[in-house]
Amino acid sequence: MAQLWGGRFTKDTDELVYRFNASISFDQKFFSQDIEGSIAHVVMLHKQGILNTSEKDAIVKGLTGIREDVEKGSLTISDEYEDIHSFVEANLIDRIGDVGKKLHTGRSRNDQVALDMKLYVRSEVVNIDDILKELLGTLLGLMETHIETYMPGFTHMQKAQPVTLSHHIGAYYEMFKRDRLRLRDIYHRMNYCPLGAGALAGTTYPLDRVYTASLLGFEGPTLNSMDSVADRDYLVELLSALSTIMMHLSRFCEEIIIWNSDEYRFIELDDAYSTGSSIMPQKKNPDIAELVRGKTGRVYGALVSMLTVLKGIPLAYNKDMQEDKELTFDAIDTVKGCLSLFNGMIATARFAKDTMAKSAMNGFTNATDAADYLVNHGVPFRDAHGMIGKLVLTCIEKDKGILDLSIEELKEISPVFEPDIYDSLTLKACVEKRLTMGAPGKAAMEKVIAIEREYLQSDWKDQDKIY
Repeated sequence: MAQLWGGRFTKDTDELVYRFNASISFDQKFFSQDIEGSIAHVVMLHKQGILNTSEKDAIVKGLTGIREDVEKGSLTISDEYEDIHSFVEANLIDRIGDVGKKLHTGRSRNDQVALDMKLYVRSEVVNIDDILKELLGTLLGLMETHIETYMPGFTHMQKAQPVTLSHHIGAYYEMFKRDRLRLRDIYHRMNYCPLGAGALAGTTYPLDRVYTASLLGFEGPTLNSMDSVADRDYLVELLSALSTIMMHLSRFCEEIIIWNSDEYRFIELDDAYSTGSSIMPQKKNPDIAELVRGKTGRVYGALVSMLTVLKGIPLAYNKDMQEDKELTFDAIDTVKGCLSLFNGMIATARFAKDTMAKSAMNGFTNATDAADYLVNHGVPFRDAHGMIGKLVLTCIEKDKGILDLSIEELKEISPVFEPDIYDSLTLKACVEKRLTMGAPGKAAMEKVIAIEREYLQSDWKDQDKIY
């Protein structure tokens, strides 16, 4: 058992206790961040005259060698060490001798692990944003392609008004764009360095925490040593943001599953993103969409677990906080995998334009436009609403659509109707008349697409608004 403590104890830790307490099985994930933070700490100690040049050079060389050996596979991180910190320090001492024991001067495992976690999460926030940006590029391409692909829009899962596939996908584009902004906010809010906070009360060594923070790319040092080691707010924020990303993916997947059904036939998923049945040879199942939908609950669980872990912890550091790592690591990996797979699935999907347009013509999606026609001819809206309600009832009774009725039948509902009503209620006319910003009309969508294209070309870290 390789541990960083023990002088106060008179007997070895029970083996089960040691295994229960150890974190090497999962905190080795931020091995490179532990090395990075240690090198910055040593450079700062040298600047402050706490280490001499030969000591600094020896430690930095030893840490760099450990990192290189692990990366090329000649050194294995094993569970004989309690955690990644003890692995690094023990191997350092083995390589360079007693000078390696000076590595930990002026720091605690409490501020060390807080630093490692922040460095790891900060990097992963950027990685997740990269995948989100790639997905937005895919969605924007589909929006441009399907700006005149008509389909029914729904409320309450009932056909409501005609829209375009471009407009429908654009709704999800906005969701994922907000997800990027949330990640950006988290990045900036968490980007303060806890190293130098010690166990909870700082240190008597003359550390330069501002310099350490600058070496590691932070905005500055944290301002309260107790909060520095006890803060996990940024993980709660991250898991909340990841849960929101998964919620958006899940909603989109739910629609794809519905659209993929034999009753809709709006979309056909590529064979590479579908599976078959072990007994029914005709089946082509949307398993990726279903798995993404299912894994949403997994990420939600991480958020609830984190909140539960933190809710009763007094200041400052408590071992409960060790639970933050597996939850966060798994949630990050899950979201990255789901985003990448979803992007591949939607990018290779084929949309049945004719089927979608035909569906949009059913269900009286042009009824609102019929009411607008009457209003534009002087009929008060509330009267027009009632007249079109009667018109729809007549169509149901006759098993016809509005455009299937003769002008005489229409005039029985309102004498205001004229033959130009037929041109006013086509799918194209219904959609193209909607030209307000954010509406599905072609001219409005082209303006939005131009805005979205400019947004994607901007620097994420400088973005502070939707557009």
